[in-house]
Amino acid sequence: MNLDPPIPYLHRVRSYYQGLGYGTPYEWAHFSEVPFQPLSKPLSQCQVGLVTTAAPYMAGKGEQGPGAPYNAQAKFYRVYSGDTTKEHDLRISHVAIDRHHTTAADLASYFPLAALRRVAASGRVGSLAPRFHGAPTNRSQRVTLKVDGPEIVARCQADAVDAVLLVPNCPVCHQSLALIARLLEASGIATVIMGCAKDIVEHVGVPRLLFSDFPLGNAAGRPHDAQSQNLTLELALSLLESATDPRTSVQSPLCWSDNADWKLDYCNIERLSAETITQLRAEFDLGKAQAHGLREQLNRT
Repeated sequence: MNLDPPIPYLHRVRSYYQGLGYGTPYEWAHFSEVPFQPLSKPLSQCQVGLVTTAAPYMAGKGEQGPGAPYNAQAKFYRVYSGDTTKEHDLRISHVAIDRHHTTAADLASYFPLAALRRVAASGRVGSLAPRFHGAPTNRSQRVTLKVDGPEIVARCQADAVDAVLLVPNCPVCHQSLALIARLLEASGIATVIMGCAKDIVEHVGVPRLLFSDFPLGNAAGRPHDAQSQNLTLELALSLLESATDPRTSVQSPLCWSDNADWKLDYCNIERLSAETITQLRAEFDLGKAQAHGLREQLNRT
């Protein structure tokens, strides 16, 4: 018997939003068939890309640093790219990470660019792609499949990558990057998702998943723990090499803590008082209104 199962995010999120008073549950993407692209050559000869759902810091858009509350103003709605030879200030205040048990204080725990540079320098991979790409966290599966996903595929093809690591943060991030991984594989590019929401990614259906049983926001390893981050990346790279069939999931042996009680908190409506539920509903409605305003403004530009 497994006494320490992963968080059931699909059930938790469904129950949470129903508990806040919203109606029909969100329908998560699900596919029976999964595209699969084996590596076309040894990893030591491959150019490897990186896709993230982290957002560039935007001055004047409210609190975005470690421990910041959810900040809808910090969202981005179009694919962006960044030079992998430079340093970047990327934040995850715009997504629903586990704010009870992590603070997003270490960029390397959710954006493994530094670790990728190290393995490229060591020869473990042939080279690092010249750009990484940012994927919007989008509840609209249509937009991800028809707009954002194809744009990322086109940019990865332009970069001549052989394989891509995709690192999501919140529940919807995991769905968005799972959908994009499918598009990349169908276009001939091998992928592995480094994620913390196992049930969401497997429900969508992807070729490869490296699952870390950590709070959301730490898919690249424990914060301020280079050994954990290096091991997590190595597990992902090994999965790229070893998987022979789609829907191959590997779980990291690392644990977040000796006590698994942290798994009881995320989106657990049963642990919230009526007063807290009312407050959270108001905050969520405000966030939706802010996000709608940002999208409208973007559409006018």
